Amino acid sequence: MSQQMAKFLKDYQAPDFNITHISLNFNLEAAATRVSARSRVLRSGEHGAPLVLDGDDLTLISVRLNGQPAEFSQAQGQLSIATALNEFELEIVTQLDPAANSSLEGLYMSDGAYCTQCEAEGFRRITYFLDRPDVLARYDVRIEADKQLFPFLLSNGNLMDTGDLAEGRHYACWQDPFPKPAYLFALVAGDFDLLEDEFVTRSQRPVKLQVFVDKGNLHKADHAMASLKKSMAWDESRFGLEYDLDIYMIVAVDFFNMGAMENKGLNIFNTKYVLADKMTATDEDYHGIESVVGHEYFHNWTGNRVTCRDWFQLSLKEGLTVFRDQEFSSDLGSRAVNRIHAIKVIKNQQFAEDSGPMAHPIRPESVIEMNNFYTVTVYNKGAEVIRMLHTLLGEAAFQAGMKCYFERHDGQAVTCDDFVQAMQDASGVDLSQFRLWYSQAGTPVVTVSDSFDATSGRYSLKITQQPSSSVNADAGQPLHIPFALELLDAQGRSLVNRVLDVKESQQSFEFEGLTQAPVPSLLQDFSAPVKLNYDFSIEQLVHLLRFASSEVARWEASVSLVSQAIWHNVAQLQRHGSMLLDPRVAEAFRGAILDADLDPALLAEILSLPSASALIEQAESVELDALALAREFVLDTLAVACEDELLARYREQASLDCAAARALKNACLGWLSRVSPVHEALVLSQFNTADNMTDALGALQAANGAELDCRDELMAAFEAKWHDTPLVMDKWFALQATQNVPEVIDRIKALTQHPGFSFSNPNRVRSLIGSFAAANTYQFHRMDAKGYEFITDCLVELNSLNPQVAARIITPLIQLGKFDSARQASMRACLQRLLALPDLSKDLFEKVSKALA
Repeated sequence: MSQQMAKFLKDYQAPDFNITHISLNFNLEAAATRVSARSRVLRSGEHGAPLVLDGDDLTLISVRLNGQPAEFSQAQGQLSIATALNEFELEIVTQLDPAANSSLEGLYMSDGAYCTQCEAEGFRRITYFLDRPDVLARYDVRIEADKQLFPFLLSNGNLMDTGDLAEGRHYACWQDPFPKPAYLFALVAGDFDLLEDEFVTRSQRPVKLQVFVDKGNLHKADHAMASLKKSMAWDESRFGLEYDLDIYMIVAVDFFNMGAMENKGLNIFNTKYVLADKMTATDEDYHGIESVVGHEYFHNWTGNRVTCRDWFQLSLKEGLTVFRDQEFSSDLGSRAVNRIHAIKVIKNQQFAEDSGPMAHPIRPESVIEMNNFYTVTVYNKGAEVIRMLHTLLGEAAFQAGMKCYFERHDGQAVTCDDFVQAMQDASGVDLSQFRLWYSQAGTPVVTVSDSFDATSGRYSLKITQQPSSSVNADAGQPLHIPFALELLDAQGRSLVNRVLDVKESQQSFEFEGLTQAPVPSLLQDFSAPVKLNYDFSIEQLVHLLRFASSEVARWEASVSLVSQAIWHNVAQLQRHGSMLLDPRVAEAFRGAILDADLDPALLAEILSLPSASALIEQAESVELDALALAREFVLDTLAVACEDELLARYREQASLDCAAARALKNACLGWLSRVSPVHEALVLSQFNTADNMTDALGALQAANGAELDCRDELMAAFEAKWHDTPLVMDKWFALQATQNVPEVIDRIKALTQHPGFSFSNPNRVRSLIGSFAAANTYQFHRMDAKGYEFITDCLVELNSLNPQVAARIITPLIQLGKFDSARQASMRACLQRLLALPDLSKDLFEKVSKALA
């Protein structure tokens, strides 16, 4: 890696100048938008340094200082202005080409509308500026455009003025009263359908709510609006936080690199997280919309009112806000199921990131391209760190810490240390050791051994933690781990249920007065993001699946039962033995399926067996062909053993109209479709009679996964019905990409020429190319390397078109460590090909070079 290209946290310095106010004037034209930026600039401290501004892909028209032409120099994306003045007005005029901006950063065109994306460093594509999060300014914005083509002209804050101009043009003026960093600036101009509503805050202040969607999609905006109102009410009741502007706007656009963006008062969303009706969106889509709308709204305080000092502190806003949106979903829905979804992300994706070349702490130490650190580590592990704080402090003390944080830092750009300090000061709990979670990379391994003395009735636990030592010098120090524990007796009664404070490399805990050896539920509810080593017996896991007081622990037991069975059969194949499934495993699953008291949504999770990628992450190295055979054997054997019970539950749920019933019904159908061709009739019947997308897609997924004879027929019927609905076609593309057949790569190549596919649209790329790389494990990692070569071809095209999307798609190609030497050699050859590109983007360079190193 070229170290001179990297930026380091340790090198942070406050800006030499600050900009306290900026007035922006946009004259919108597709190929020649002109931007005039008039800023109030103040020198910080005593120094003679020039004002150095960031700029990228701009045509500079003029630079004026206090109304006079200024002397300046340009080099390597920066504009340098030498001046002795301590305070002055700076006016810069630039010209942009939004129509040609395929990177989708800065100001660009999305299906005929103008929109912006400025996080992390996109504002420098609009004008030269101090494009860093610790420069907070108040913004006035005037937008001018053709009125017929762009009747809506939107920006941050409150609308101050509108009017008509000559030649069919018009203008709108916006003012944001709150200082904000440049990354929160937003502009949208287009012709939309508009859904309006109102929310009255707890202080009885009315707030206008607006959701803008593409023409013809107004009926799909209701759920997003309802989710917004729920978010506003929840943040007031749970965190005591009230919205602060007169208007809150959401705009849905089809061309967007991320899920959504929390720009102050004007959130720009990927259409995936706004548009929904029951015929085109699944229950999972509805949940995703509610979660993401909540997430972006919650940023108004945790990210906007208090923001990051520098981008190394990204988890300050993202980890905290992910925790808040998880709590929002859990308070409104099933806490257990929402917790399971969060755990899956950590175990299946974040642990893989921790063990790969891009491993980093939740507060990274260095970056080359900041866009590469919008990661599951910063977001989701960051949320787990906040959750551990909540566990250690309790709700009341945690809320006191939040109140202290806002009282101290409202309107400021601060650090992760500032947040932890507020929590410590408000609670009185020493969090010195806990801070190591912010600086240590990698996944700690926690090993547990136990013993029981029948004579004394004493049960002993020895807990050993081994932090990862592969990334930074601080690794190796013991962390403060909240370790949740439940002990069950033979009848399933709870004897102990508490959280242990694990702070040392090795600690012992003793429990007195027991009459028999208990069954331990360890790290209950995944109380810390660590890997747990404990030699559970099948009997213990069956007991936990049946009796654990935590529904999450019951799910964890089911995952462990299946994982153990799969790895046992991998070992059998390696010894050239026969594959077998312990009958106790099948009996445990039959019992769970028949348990009428079990939440159907939880049972659906229990029936969602570990994916190949999740299993790979459980091992130090893997023989992929053996794993594929063993996993399919265990799944097929379980399905056959539970056929009658699955069929009974399927029929029972079929008459119920709720998300939990549909989740269980479709999980049962997925299993049944593997058992016998006789159940193909169920799949066909469900597909043909479905009155909602969840059931239609559930049938299609069953046919696709089991390679049923009706698969091609159903896929064709689905395409014929939905070919004009892009978000639905994304589901179809993803299913095509995840079919586990040798010819899948040729099919995907052909689909890149499909009328509904475009390499310039991130949603289409993620659905087809991304799904293949991330979810079709066996075909992506096929021994002939065709999967690697195909992805590399796609990355070459995306490198110049949209580097951000390319950098996300590449992730499975850089995680070499788990595979055999032949596959590693093929992956390295593809990475070397990318590294040799003369125009390799910073986004890809960072990941490729680290993987090869």
